[in-house]
Amino acid sequence: MTALKVLFIGGTGIISSAASELATRCGMEVTLLNRGQSLRTPGEGVEVLTADISDAAAVDAALRGREFDVVADMIAFTPDHVQRDIDRFEGRTGQYVFISSASAYQKPVAHLPITESTPLRNPHWQYSRDKIACEELLTRAYRDRDFPVTVLRPSHTYDKWTIPAFGGWTAIDRLRRGEEIVVHGDGTSLWTLTHSTDFAVGFVGLLGNPLAYGDTFQITSDFVYTWNEIYSILARAAGAEPRLRHAPTTEIERLAPERAGQLSGDMAHSVVFDNTKIRRLVPDFSPSVALHHVAREIIEWHDGHPELQRVDPDLDALFAELLSHSRGGADGAAAP
Repeated sequence: MTALKVLFIGGTGIISSAASELATRCGMEVTLLNRGQSLRTPGEGVEVLTADISDAAAVDAALRGREFDVVADMIAFTPDHVQRDIDRFEGRTGQYVFISSASAYQKPVAHLPITESTPLRNPHWQYSRDKIACEELLTRAYRDRDFPVTVLRPSHTYDKWTIPAFGGWTAIDRLRRGEEIVVHGDGTSLWTLTHSTDFAVGFVGLLGNPLAYGDTFQITSDFVYTWNEIYSILARAAGAEPRLRHAPTTEIERLAPERAGQLSGDMAHSVVFDNTKIRRLVPDFSPSVALHHVAREIIEWHDGHPELQRVDPDLDALFAELLSHSRGGADGAAAP
């Protein structure tokens, strides 16, 4: 049986690194097309082509007219990105995989759990609206010309290279210095965190699967935490006390309007997902990696890689300003 030929545009991010490595282990012929600037090293047995996807001539030279069974664009964010891919790969691939986002679902969320039929509407975040527009473009291409698209909607996916919380390493740095950090709302909204290796199982199981053409799948974990729990788990993994103080999302956004999309458009809402659909096509999909199991690994990886220990001075100043406003307020207790 001929091995499936898969092209990842990008291929060295949180989602795509795990997916490309698993695809290779499953016997697929994996090719990455990217600029070659990532800190991550591609897995063994992966072919790497160097080109900027926005440079048409460089991409043409790198691909040399090759065809693939699957093309997965991991860095398509706007309709013009998607149209570029349709123009380039229509007739040259058996399946085009688009990475959308679970943040595209309606905000505020009307009911839980979220399924693929939950309406798409996010008035708060341009990133999400662009993803919705991409999906609409691809749906038309499938309906009008049978363009073989599969749309995936991941939620918050992480691995050891990332701190899966608002504030990232800045929050860890503050906690280790004995400083407080700010958690939006009262910290009790529910949030789903998906490890990249779990996501990869669902992703790879859909590659080359004709039952997935023209369809949409969310691939998320079943591990759901409150934000208070997320920060407490990470703090203790870092050897620090979880000194948390809460602030209304509206207050955070008033002081930092550029973060409104990330908060009101996503993190400020409880999100719990129903993964029945992906399990129906990929029976092996069974998330098993929980944050409380791997938090220490994440912190130790960052401790061993100083280049990842990036403290955002603007975010640090935002925390300080929010905390100065809340001193003496009613909400001063740390999370348990």
